[in-house]
Amino acid sequence: MRHQGLAMPAKKKNTFSTDEILLILCKSVTKVLTGATGTNVTYSPVVQRITKTSLKPDIGCFVLFDGVFSGIVIMNFTAESAMEIYNTYMRNMGMPESELASSHSSDEVGNTLGELTNQMVGEFTAAIEHELLISVNQSQPKMLAINREVALSINANLDNPQGRKVAFKTAGNNTFFIEMAMDKTTFVMLEDFDPGDRANADDIIASQNQKPDQKAKSDAGNDADDLLDSLGIWFA
Repeated sequence: MRHQGLAMPAKKKNTFSTDEILLILCKSVTKVLTGATGTNVTYSPVVQRITKTSLKPDIGCFVLFDGVFSGIVIMNFTAESAMEIYNTYMRNMGMPESELASSHSSDEVGNTLGELTNQMVGEFTAAIEHELLISVNQSQPKMLAINREVALSINANLDNPQGRKVAFKTAGNNTFFIEMAMDKTTFVMLEDFDPGDRANADDIIASQNQKPDQKAKSDAGNDADDLLDSLGIWFA
């Protein structure tokens, strides 16, 4: 029975699942890197479904996040993409050419990529909190320079984990990849709401640059093993 005097528009059901959350991550990565380097960074519209996440040569960074849902973000850089991002970022920050690192395996490059990873995942968690009004926390990023592929197992309470992999391209036509695994979950909006405004990526970058003590450190040997153990992660 139709009620007179009441407008009954079809209600649009807005949902956020793994792929929508991945899209927020992709936009966060391009937003932060484009702002930090002053160059154009893009992501592929094609997403690959994966069954496990792994660190790959030449530099891998990873961050754990938890809260309403849990997961991990991994960023795998080739030597070429790592050096391009490092060089353009540091030049954009005003560092003289003579002071730039010359090798992707140097601590300076690793620390910079760790810092940028922290900013990108920070932008991602802030966007999730803003769009969905939920709480998400992140760990400090960890960077590893590797010369062979390793499998990364996660000792976490992931509910039917969903894995995704996306390719990114720099202005210099170099490629790097992001892998994400998270709980299988879907958020359904019961009613429309206006999330309002929030700080942009430039503000996040500025605040992070004022906190050099928060830069990710490049560790090796026992230091890396201790951190992995503390995060409940092991290599297989």
